Amino acid sequence: MKKRNFLMMFAVILGLSFTFVSCDDDDDNKDEIAIVDPANIAGEYSKNIELNSSVSYKLDGAMIIEEGATLTIQAGTKITAKGGTTSYIAISQGAKIIVDGTAALPVVMTADVADYGQWGGLVICGKAPVNTGDGGLSEVGNLPYGGTVTADNSGSIKYLRVEYTGYQYNDEKQFNGVSFFGVGSGTIVDYVSSYMGNDDGLEFFGGAVSASHLVSIMSQDDGIDFADGWSGTGMYWYSKDSKKSAIEGSNNGDNGAATPMTTCTVSNVTLDGMGEKPWFLKEGAGIQTIDNVVLSGLSNLEKAPYFYISSNDTDAQGLAKAGSIKITNVKFINVAEADKADNNLTITENDAATGAGNGIESPSWAAGWAAPLK
Repeated sequence: MKKRNFLMMFAVILGLSFTFVSCDDDDDNKDEIAIVDPANIAGEYSKNIELNSSVSYKLDGAMIIEEGATLTIQAGTKITAKGGTTSYIAISQGAKIIVDGTAALPVVMTADVADYGQWGGLVICGKAPVNTGDGGLSEVGNLPYGGTVTADNSGSIKYLRVEYTGYQYNDEKQFNGVSFFGVGSGTIVDYVSSYMGNDDGLEFFGGAVSASHLVSIMSQDDGIDFADGWSGTGMYWYSKDSKKSAIEGSNNGDNGAATPMTTCTVSNVTLDGMGEKPWFLKEGAGIQTIDNVVLSGLSNLEKAPYFYISSNDTDAQGLAKAGSIKITNVKFINVAEADKADNNLTITENDAATGAGNGIESPSWAAGWAAPLK
Protein backbone atom coordinates (compact mmCIF):
# COMPACT_ATOMS: atom_id res chain seq x y z
CA MET A 1 0.00 0.00 0.00
CA LYS A 2 2.90 2.36 0.74
CA LYS A 3 4.27 1.64 -2.70
CA ARG A 4 0.93 2.47 -4.30
CA ASN A 5 0.60 5.74 -2.40
CA PHE A 6 4.11 6.73 -3.46
CA LEU A 7 3.29 6.03 -7.11
CA MET A 8 0.07 8.04 -6.89
CA MET A 9 1.96 11.05 -5.47
CA PHE A 10 4.63 10.70 -8.14
CA ALA A 11 2.02 10.62 -10.93
CA VAL A 12 0.25 13.69 -9.58
CA ILE A 13 3.54 15.61 -9.58
CA LEU A 14 4.13 14.64 -13.22
CA GLY A 15 0.52 15.38 -14.21
CA LEU A 16 -0.12 11.84 -15.33
CA SER A 17 -3.43 10.00 -15.27
CA PHE A 18 -3.52 6.30 -14.49
CA THR A 19 -5.49 3.35 -13.26
CA PHE A 20 -4.31 0.49 -11.07
CA VAL A 21 -5.39 -2.88 -12.39
CA SER A 22 -6.66 -4.94 -9.47
CA CYS A 23 -5.41 -8.52 -9.55
CA ASP A 24 -5.46 -11.56 -7.32
CA ASP A 25 -2.34 -12.38 -5.29
CA ASP A 26 -1.45 -15.21 -7.65
CA ASP A 27 -1.71 -12.97 -10.71
CA ASP A 28 1.68 -12.17 -12.24
CA ASN A 29 0.38 -8.73 -13.22
CA LYS A 30 -0.44 -7.60 -9.68
CA ASP A 31 -0.38 -3.80 -9.25
CA GLU A 32 0.39 -3.09 -12.92
CA ILE A 33 -0.36 0.52 -13.86
CA ALA A 34 -1.54 1.81 -17.21
CA ILE A 35 -0.11 5.32 -17.46
CA VAL A 36 -1.48 7.92 -19.86
CA ASP A 37 0.44 11.06 -20.74
CA PRO A 38 -2.17 13.87 -20.68
CA ALA A 39 -0.10 15.86 -23.19
CA ASN A 40 -0.95 13.19 -25.78
CA ILE A 41 -3.07 10.14 -24.98
CA ALA A 42 -2.56 8.56 -28.43
CA GLY A 43 -1.27 5.01 -28.44
CA GLU A 44 -2.29 1.37 -28.28
CA TYR A 45 -3.43 0.22 -24.85
CA SER A 46 -3.74 -3.39 -23.71
CA LYS A 47 -4.44 -2.50 -20.04
CA ASN A 48 -7.34 -0.70 -18.38
CA ILE A 49 -7.03 3.06 -18.15
CA GLU A 50 -9.13 5.77 -16.56
CA LEU A 51 -9.46 9.43 -17.50
CA ASN A 52 -10.81 11.89 -14.96
CA SER A 53 -12.10 15.45 -14.93
CA SER A 54 -9.21 16.85 -12.89
CA VAL A 55 -6.85 16.52 -15.87
CA SER A 56 -6.93 18.13 -19.34
CA TYR A 57 -6.20 15.56 -22.03
CA LYS A 58 -4.77 16.16 -25.50
CA LEU A 59 -4.94 13.78 -28.46
CA ASP A 60 -2.63 13.81 -31.49
CA GLY A 61 -2.97 10.52 -33.32
CA ALA A 62 -4.94 7.31 -32.78
CA MET A 63 -5.88 6.09 -29.32
CA ILE A 64 -6.72 2.39 -29.67
CA ILE A 65 -8.10 0.30 -26.82
CA GLU A 66 -7.17 -3.31 -27.50
CA GLU A 67 -9.06 -6.51 -26.76
CA GLY A 68 -9.52 -7.17 -23.05
CA ALA A 69 -8.90 -3.56 -21.98
CA THR A 70 -11.43 -0.98 -20.80
CA LEU A 71 -11.30 2.80 -21.23
CA THR A 72 -13.24 4.50 -18.43
CA ILE A 73 -13.95 8.22 -18.68
CA GLN A 74 -15.37 9.99 -15.66
CA ALA A 75 -18.07 12.69 -15.71
CA GLY A 76 -16.88 16.15 -16.78
CA THR A 77 -13.74 14.89 -18.54
CA LYS A 78 -12.61 16.77 -21.65
CA ILE A 79 -10.40 15.39 -24.43
CA THR A 80 -9.10 17.87 -27.00
CA ALA A 81 -7.78 16.58 -30.32
CA LYS A 82 -5.26 18.45 -32.41
CA GLY A 83 -7.09 20.17 -35.23
CA GLY A 84 -6.46 19.07 -38.79
CA THR A 85 -5.28 15.56 -37.90
CA THR A 86 -6.45 11.97 -38.29
CA SER A 87 -6.69 11.71 -34.51
CA TYR A 88 -9.42 9.38 -33.27
CA ILE A 89 -10.37 7.10 -30.38
CA ALA A 90 -11.11 3.47 -31.27
CA ILE A 91 -12.50 0.63 -29.19
CA SER A 92 -11.44 -2.73 -30.65
CA GLN A 93 -13.48 -5.91 -30.65
CA GLY A 94 -13.38 -7.38 -27.16
CA ALA A 95 -12.50 -4.05 -25.57
CA LYS A 96 -14.89 -1.72 -23.74
CA ILE A 97 -15.53 1.96 -23.23
CA ILE A 98 -17.29 3.33 -20.15
CA VAL A 99 -18.39 6.95 -20.53
CA ASP A 100 -19.83 7.93 -17.17
CA GLY A 101 -21.10 11.45 -17.87
CA THR A 102 -24.10 13.28 -16.46
CA ALA A 103 -26.40 16.01 -17.79
CA ALA A 104 -24.52 18.57 -15.69
CA LEU A 105 -21.09 17.08 -16.39
CA PRO A 106 -21.00 15.43 -19.82
CA VAL A 107 -17.86 13.90 -21.25
CA VAL A 108 -16.69 16.08 -24.14
CA MET A 109 -14.47 14.99 -27.03
CA THR A 110 -13.56 18.06 -29.05
CA ALA A 111 -10.81 19.76 -31.07
CA ASP A 112 -8.59 22.75 -30.46
CA VAL A 113 -10.04 24.34 -33.62
CA ALA A 114 -13.80 24.97 -33.44
CA ASP A 115 -14.64 24.06 -37.03
CA TYR A 116 -15.87 21.13 -39.11
CA GLY A 117 -13.64 18.16 -39.88
CA GLN A 118 -10.85 18.78 -37.39
CA TRP A 119 -10.40 15.21 -36.09
CA GLY A 120 -11.77 11.71 -36.38
CA GLY A 121 -14.17 11.06 -33.53
CA LEU A 122 -15.05 7.83 -31.74
CA VAL A 123 -15.04 4.39 -33.40
CA ILE A 124 -16.45 1.31 -31.63
CA CYS A 125 -16.07 -2.19 -33.08
CA GLY A 126 -18.12 -5.14 -31.82
CA LYS A 127 -18.80 -8.78 -32.64
CA ALA A 128 -22.50 -8.57 -33.53
CA PRO A 129 -23.85 -9.62 -36.95
CA VAL A 130 -23.67 -7.42 -40.04
CA ASN A 131 -24.95 -8.19 -43.54
CA THR A 132 -21.68 -7.35 -45.29
CA GLY A 133 -20.20 -10.72 -44.34
CA ASP A 134 -19.19 -12.37 -41.08
CA GLY A 135 -16.71 -9.59 -40.50
CA GLY A 136 -14.95 -6.69 -42.07
CA LEU A 137 -12.62 -3.81 -41.36
CA SER A 138 -13.87 -0.51 -39.99
CA GLU A 139 -14.22 2.27 -42.54
CA VAL A 140 -11.33 4.09 -40.94
CA GLY A 141 -8.74 2.58 -38.65
CA ASN A 142 -8.95 -0.84 -40.38
CA LEU A 143 -10.12 -2.58 -37.22
CA PRO A 144 -12.07 -5.86 -37.51
CA TYR A 145 -15.77 -5.87 -36.66
CA GLY A 146 -18.85 -8.04 -37.01
CA GLY A 147 -19.46 -11.67 -36.13
CA THR A 148 -22.11 -13.83 -34.52
CA VAL A 149 -22.33 -12.46 -30.97
CA THR A 150 -25.61 -10.53 -31.05
CA ALA A 151 -25.44 -9.65 -27.34
CA ASP A 152 -21.80 -8.54 -27.48
CA ASN A 153 -20.94 -5.89 -24.89
CA SER A 154 -18.68 -2.97 -25.84
CA GLY A 155 -19.42 -1.05 -22.64
CA SER A 156 -21.66 1.85 -21.68
CA ILE A 157 -21.86 5.40 -23.02
CA LYS A 158 -23.91 7.98 -21.15
CA TYR A 159 -23.84 11.75 -21.68
CA LEU A 160 -21.17 12.10 -24.34
CA ARG A 161 -20.73 15.02 -26.75
CA VAL A 162 -18.36 14.86 -29.72
CA GLU A 163 -17.51 18.08 -31.59
CA TYR A 164 -15.85 19.15 -34.87
CA THR A 165 -15.34 15.62 -36.19
CA GLY A 166 -15.38 14.34 -39.77
CA TYR A 167 -11.74 14.56 -40.78
CA GLN A 168 -11.26 13.54 -44.44
CA TYR A 169 -9.23 10.34 -44.12
CA ASN A 170 -8.64 10.01 -47.87
CA ASP A 171 -10.53 10.68 -51.11
CA GLU A 172 -13.10 8.00 -50.30
CA LYS A 173 -13.25 7.80 -46.50
CA GLN A 174 -14.27 10.27 -43.85
CA PHE A 175 -14.84 9.95 -40.11
CA ASN A 176 -18.28 10.30 -38.51
CA GLY A 177 -18.87 11.74 -35.06
CA VAL A 178 -19.47 8.34 -33.47
CA SER A 179 -19.34 5.15 -35.55
CA PHE A 180 -20.82 1.87 -34.26
CA PHE A 181 -19.41 -1.08 -36.25
CA GLY A 182 -21.18 -4.35 -35.46
CA VAL A 183 -21.84 -3.26 -31.87
CA GLY A 184 -23.88 -5.71 -29.82
CA SER A 185 -27.07 -5.40 -27.80
CA GLY A 186 -25.16 -5.74 -24.52
CA THR A 187 -23.79 -2.23 -25.05
CA ILE A 188 -25.56 0.77 -23.50
CA VAL A 189 -25.85 3.94 -25.60
CA ASP A 190 -27.86 6.74 -23.99
CA TYR A 191 -27.52 10.53 -24.29
CA VAL A 192 -24.98 10.94 -27.09
CA SER A 193 -24.58 14.08 -29.18
CA SER A 194 -22.63 15.05 -32.28
CA TYR A 195 -22.08 18.77 -32.86
CA MET A 196 -20.76 20.27 -36.12
CA GLY A 197 -19.51 17.03 -37.68
CA ASN A 198 -18.21 17.16 -41.24
CA ASP A 199 -19.77 13.80 -42.15
CA ASP A 200 -22.63 11.88 -40.48
CA GLY A 201 -23.23 12.73 -36.85
CA LEU A 202 -23.88 9.15 -35.65
CA GLU A 203 -23.82 6.00 -37.74
CA PHE A 204 -24.61 2.32 -37.12
CA PHE A 205 -22.95 -0.25 -39.38
CA GLY A 206 -24.99 -3.36 -38.63
CA GLY A 207 -24.96 -4.74 -35.11
CA ALA A 208 -27.79 -4.96 -32.61
CA VAL A 209 -27.13 -2.12 -30.19
CA SER A 210 -30.09 0.03 -29.17
CA ALA A 211 -29.62 3.76 -28.70
CA SER A 212 -31.72 6.39 -26.99
CA HIS A 213 -31.53 10.16 -26.57
CA LEU A 214 -29.37 10.81 -29.63
CA VAL A 215 -28.67 14.33 -30.89
CA SER A 216 -27.08 15.46 -34.14
CA ILE A 217 -26.67 19.20 -34.71
CA MET A 218 -25.32 20.86 -37.86
CA SER A 219 -23.95 17.74 -39.51
CA GLN A 220 -22.50 18.36 -42.97
CA ASP A 221 -23.87 15.02 -44.19
CA ASP A 222 -26.64 12.98 -42.56
CA GLY A 223 -27.70 13.52 -38.98
CA ILE A 224 -28.17 9.87 -37.97
CA ASP A 225 -27.44 6.94 -40.29
CA PHE A 226 -28.00 3.19 -39.97
CA ALA A 227 -27.21 0.41 -42.43
CA ASP A 228 -25.77 -3.07 -43.02
CA GLY A 229 -28.39 -5.01 -41.08
CA TRP A 230 -28.75 -2.87 -37.96
CA SER A 231 -31.32 -4.60 -35.74
CA GLY A 232 -31.58 -2.24 -32.79
CA THR A 233 -34.19 0.06 -31.32
CA GLY A 234 -33.92 3.83 -31.35
CA MET A 235 -35.88 6.10 -29.00
CA TYR A 236 -35.79 9.88 -28.61
CA TRP A 237 -33.70 11.06 -31.54
CA TYR A 238 -33.26 14.72 -32.42
CA SER A 239 -31.60 15.92 -35.64
CA LYS A 240 -31.21 19.63 -36.36
CA ASP A 241 -29.80 21.40 -39.44
CA SER A 242 -28.16 18.49 -41.25
CA LYS A 243 -26.83 19.39 -44.69
CA LYS A 244 -28.27 16.21 -46.19
CA SER A 245 -30.82 13.78 -44.70
CA ALA A 246 -31.79 13.99 -41.05
CA ILE A 247 -32.05 10.19 -40.98
CA GLU A 248 -30.70 7.80 -43.60
CA GLY A 249 -31.86 4.23 -43.09
CA SER A 250 -30.34 1.57 -45.36
CA ASN A 251 -30.00 -2.16 -45.66
CA ASN A 252 -26.94 -2.79 -47.85
CA GLY A 253 -25.26 -0.64 -50.49
CA ASP A 254 -24.21 -3.59 -52.66
CA ASN A 255 -27.27 -5.80 -52.23
CA GLY A 256 -30.50 -4.20 -51.06
CA ALA A 257 -31.94 -7.61 -50.12
CA ALA A 258 -28.92 -8.78 -48.11
CA THR A 259 -29.51 -10.60 -44.82
CA PRO A 260 -29.66 -10.28 -41.91
CA MET A 261 -31.80 -7.42 -43.05
CA THR A 262 -31.94 -4.10 -41.26
CA THR A 263 -34.87 -4.57 -38.87
CA CYS A 264 -35.41 -1.71 -36.47
CA THR A 265 -37.94 0.28 -34.50
CA VAL A 266 -37.33 4.02 -34.22
CA SER A 267 -39.74 6.17 -32.22
CA ASN A 268 -40.06 9.60 -30.63
CA VAL A 269 -38.12 11.54 -33.26
CA THR A 270 -37.83 15.23 -34.18
CA LEU A 271 -36.26 16.25 -37.50
CA ASP A 272 -35.79 19.89 -38.46
CA GLY A 273 -33.73 21.87 -40.96
CA MET A 274 -32.64 19.20 -43.47
CA GLY A 275 -30.90 19.91 -46.76
CA GLU A 276 -32.60 17.04 -48.59
CA LYS A 277 -34.71 13.87 -48.13
CA PRO A 278 -35.51 14.20 -44.41
CA TRP A 279 -35.97 10.43 -43.85
CA PHE A 280 -34.17 8.64 -46.69
CA LEU A 281 -35.17 4.96 -46.98
CA LYS A 282 -32.17 3.80 -48.99
CA GLU A 283 -30.34 0.79 -50.45
CA GLY A 284 -33.11 -1.70 -49.72
CA ALA A 285 -34.15 0.16 -46.56
CA GLY A 286 -34.90 -3.00 -44.58
CA ILE A 287 -37.85 -3.48 -42.26
CA GLN A 288 -38.47 -0.24 -40.41
CA THR A 289 -41.14 0.56 -37.82
CA ILE A 290 -41.32 4.32 -37.35
CA ASP A 291 -43.58 6.00 -34.79
CA ASN A 292 -44.19 9.42 -33.22
CA VAL A 293 -42.28 11.75 -35.52
CA VAL A 294 -42.38 15.53 -35.85
CA LEU A 295 -40.65 17.04 -38.86
CA SER A 296 -40.28 20.32 -40.69
CA GLY A 297 -37.74 22.64 -42.25
CA LEU A 298 -36.68 21.00 -45.52
CA SER A 299 -34.65 23.45 -47.58
CA ASN A 300 -34.97 23.74 -51.35
CA LEU A 301 -31.54 22.26 -52.09
CA GLU A 302 -33.19 19.09 -53.37
CA LYS A 303 -36.93 18.73 -53.58
CA ALA A 304 -38.08 15.29 -52.42
CA PRO A 305 -40.78 13.75 -50.21
CA TYR A 306 -40.08 13.84 -46.47
CA PHE A 307 -40.15 10.03 -46.40
CA TYR A 308 -38.31 9.15 -49.60
CA ILE A 309 -37.44 6.01 -51.57
CA SER A 310 -35.57 6.25 -54.85
CA SER A 311 -37.68 5.12 -57.82
CA ASN A 312 -34.98 2.65 -58.90
CA ASP A 313 -34.59 1.09 -55.44
CA THR A 314 -36.73 -1.95 -56.19
CA ASP A 315 -35.93 -3.71 -52.90
CA ALA A 316 -37.05 -0.78 -50.76
CA GLN A 317 -40.07 -0.14 -52.99
CA GLY A 318 -41.06 -3.79 -52.64
CA LEU A 319 -40.89 -3.64 -48.84
CA ALA A 320 -42.96 -0.45 -48.86
CA LYS A 321 -45.65 -2.06 -51.02
CA ALA A 322 -45.67 -5.13 -48.75
CA GLY A 323 -46.27 -2.97 -45.69
CA SER A 324 -42.92 -3.85 -44.12
CA ILE A 325 -42.14 -0.18 -43.62
CA LYS A 326 -44.66 1.14 -41.09
CA ILE A 327 -44.90 4.87 -40.35
CA THR A 328 -47.39 6.04 -37.73
CA ASN A 329 -48.21 9.11 -35.64
CA VAL A 330 -46.44 11.69 -37.78
CA LYS A 331 -46.86 15.44 -37.48
CA PHE A 332 -45.82 17.46 -40.53
CA ILE A 333 -45.28 21.20 -40.02
CA ASN A 334 -45.77 23.41 -43.09
CA VAL A 335 -45.50 20.49 -45.51
CA ALA A 336 -47.62 20.20 -48.64
CA GLU A 337 -49.58 16.96 -49.06
CA ALA A 338 -47.61 15.96 -52.15
CA ASP A 339 -44.32 16.35 -50.29
CA LYS A 340 -45.06 14.06 -47.37
CA ALA A 341 -44.08 10.61 -48.61
CA ASP A 342 -43.25 8.33 -51.50
CA ASN A 343 -46.41 6.98 -53.12
CA ASN A 344 -45.76 3.41 -51.99
CA LEU A 345 -45.60 4.37 -48.32
CA THR A 346 -48.62 4.57 -46.06
CA ILE A 347 -48.41 7.12 -43.24
CA THR A 348 -50.73 7.67 -40.30
CA GLU A 349 -50.68 11.32 -39.27
CA ASN A 350 -51.32 12.67 -35.80
CA ASP A 351 -51.23 16.38 -34.98
CA ALA A 352 -50.71 15.46 -31.32
CA ALA A 353 -47.38 13.74 -32.01
CA THR A 354 -44.65 14.97 -29.67
CA GLY A 355 -41.56 13.70 -31.47
CA ALA A 356 -38.46 13.70 -29.29
CA GLY A 357 -40.49 15.25 -26.49
CA ASN A 358 -41.03 18.91 -27.31
CA GLY A 359 -42.57 18.94 -30.75
CA ILE A 360 -40.36 20.71 -33.29
CA GLU A 361 -38.32 22.41 -30.58
CA SER A 362 -35.20 21.05 -28.92
CA PRO A 363 -36.22 18.48 -26.30
CA SER A 364 -35.78 19.35 -22.65
CA TRP A 365 -33.63 16.26 -22.06
CA ALA A 366 -30.99 17.70 -24.44
CA ALA A 367 -30.60 21.00 -22.58
CA GLY A 368 -27.15 21.94 -21.32
CA TRP A 369 -25.08 18.96 -22.48
CA ALA A 370 -25.88 18.23 -26.15
CA ALA A 371 -24.33 21.41 -27.59
CA PRO A 372 -21.71 23.89 -26.33
CA LEU A 373 -23.13 26.58 -24.09
CA LYS A 374 -23.31 29.94 -25.82
